[in-house]
Amino acid sequence: MRSVARRSVVLGIGASPLLAMGTHAQGAWPSQSIRLVVPFAPGGTTDLVARLIAAGLQEKLGVSIVVENRAGAGATLGSETVARAAPDGYTLVMSNIASHAISPAVYGTKVRYDPVKDFAHIALVVSNPTVWVANPRAGIRTMADVAARAKSAGGLQVATSGAGSSNHLLVVQMSRQIGTEITHVPFRGAGPAMQAVIAGQVPMMSDSLPSAASHIKQGSVIAVGMCSAERHPSFPDVPTFREQGFPLESDSWFGLSAPAGTPAPIIERLNRDVLALLQTADIRNRFAELGGTPGTYSAADYNSFIIREVAKWAPLVQAAGATAD
Repeated sequence: MRSVARRSVVLGIGASPLLAMGTHAQGAWPSQSIRLVVPFAPGGTTDLVARLIAAGLQEKLGVSIVVENRAGAGATLGSETVARAAPDGYTLVMSNIASHAISPAVYGTKVRYDPVKDFAHIALVVSNPTVWVANPRAGIRTMADVAARAKSAGGLQVATSGAGSSNHLLVVQMSRQIGTEITHVPFRGAGPAMQAVIAGQVPMMSDSLPSAASHIKQGSVIAVGMCSAERHPSFPDVPTFREQGFPLESDSWFGLSAPAGTPAPIIERLNRDVLALLQTADIRNRFAELGGTPGTYSAADYNSFIIREVAKWAPLVQAAGATAD
């Protein structure tokens, strides 16, 4: 069953009646509210980034932006909704590494859109490393503990935001590194997965740093390892996987896309506004707190980036044997 949640980011923001009348008369864009689809449940990095960007964009555009969570099938259900939407600039999606690079390879023919041809890609918003976190009562403090638990009689369960995510693929890759299977427990987003770890229903989770950052700082989970080339400046006490003997690196990325055929002036306007927003002190400071790096790509560059990501991940998914089952 599809999970859908709609909510306007900020109420009461919009064009004045006079401006709205003039905009309608001229047929200019935007003249009505914009729907921003998040293909995961509330509470994860994709949702968090979407709401930060939506709040800033609606100030710039003068119309409200309604964030709609449409989770399922490794972020492909919500993405398919946008691929099939009218290319008029009023339906956008938070494209991400799962929906537009990994899930198409994991789900195969079940994915009914082309991650490149069926979208007009607008801008890369943020990229960030993956972190593995554990419930404080689980007795897992290091990646060596992870390996030992996985090899024990009871095995190890690791939650993720869903099948087809980069976090899912990292679980598969870690299983291959230690030579025994780690049980992947997919949820319909990072928010529900994190709550399950905090409640002790699953001992640990592979998550994007922005959605895990506040929980690490609050002590509700313990950061076991950062899956990055070097330690993150916001979490200098968290060792990398590589430092702990497991040479793996995994970054996630999140951007903004529209249906293919959306007029170029709209795409260019959105790209300019997003890049300007990413340069503001508020957004840069917020992303720094969460462990994210703001994007700088033009629309053409973001499209080329996704083409490269599709080509990169398809063979890796096949080699790792990752499936949606």
